Amino acid sequence: MTDGLFVGLMSGTSLDGVDAVLADLSGSRPRVLANAHVPFASPLRSELLALNSSGADEIERAGRAGNELAERYAEAVAAVLIKSKTAASAVCAIGCHGQTVRHRPERGYTTQIGNAARLAELTGIRVVADFRSRDVAAGGQGAPLAPAFHAAVFAEAAEDRVVLNLGGIANLSFLPRQGAVIGFDSGPGNCLLDMWAARHLGRPHDEGGAWAAGAAPIPALLERMLGEPYLAAPPPKSTGRDLFNAAWLQATLHGGEDAQAVQATLLELTSRSVADAISRHCRGAQRIIVCGGGANNTVLMRRLAELSAPAVLETSGRHGIDPQLVEATAFAWLAQRSLESLPGNLPTVTGARGLRVLGAVYPA
Repeated sequence: MTDGLFVGLMSGTSLDGVDAVLADLSGSRPRVLANAHVPFASPLRSELLALNSSGADEIERAGRAGNELAERYAEAVAAVLIKSKTAASAVCAIGCHGQTVRHRPERGYTTQIGNAARLAELTGIRVVADFRSRDVAAGGQGAPLAPAFHAAVFAEAAEDRVVLNLGGIANLSFLPRQGAVIGFDSGPGNCLLDMWAARHLGRPHDEGGAWAAGAAPIPALLERMLGEPYLAAPPPKSTGRDLFNAAWLQATLHGGEDAQAVQATLLELTSRSVADAISRHCRGAQRIIVCGGGANNTVLMRRLAELSAPAVLETSGRHGIDPQLVEATAFAWLAQRSLESLPGNLPTVTGARGLRVLGAVYPA
């Protein structure tokens, strides 16, 4: 058995940095003992964004970026060990999702970089990485992977629930009282909002949604955005910056739109696409538990609450895990599952042919 301490690492489509947790998984529920956030410097963030599209010398560039990611991951691991006064030798393993630079399950592959071998060398701790590939090999989407963790931690026998992760991409886990768990990426979360804010405000994001709140959505633009075929496609499905990127946004604009009104429209796009997905595929949900960076966007949360009523909308903090730490904790849990040869995917979520043990192990 591998009960004990695990480190979970997550760097997602927001590209803001890596979140790390040291989690005690020996009990019935995970207990986060320490956490840290290591931001990505602008050059690394720009390179990771560029690697989402084909370009010159991309194998060399991806290799170099993966090495730098391993260093940032190791920095985050060191931070949680120092905060918790824990020796590296006491940690069973690091669960590292890596940074997705290409996700094309319809073509049979998904690529996360981060050089897990280098991370094992830097930390002296066993690393479990490359969680998505086995599910894709089994015909699945390879994502989202968090629903299995959400079901283990947030499900309630007396209530139909949804866990909504508002990262760069928004994804949903439906945890019904009866029947199978389903989960899928509903569409954009923060990625377009953050990209537009960076372009026009010179800041990583629109703090609290304040800029978006100062304007009204543009109806015709919102209609064009909501016409994206992905949003109407049935699950299982997953997406990322391969679709929802600067080129996608530019194609919806006619030119001359007020920048602040575009931001308001993007906030409404995230809100509506999430609410529509819940209405179509998570009928009867009584509670929506929100995690991810978007939980800090008060305007977005308020709009989601309006669209989701009468369901209760609240953050995962009400259920014992900080919204910013849920995904990192999930990958600590998935690492434990991998080492115990237990499945980490849910075929009803990803569409894989069956349950699969996920992850590749890099010994210390």
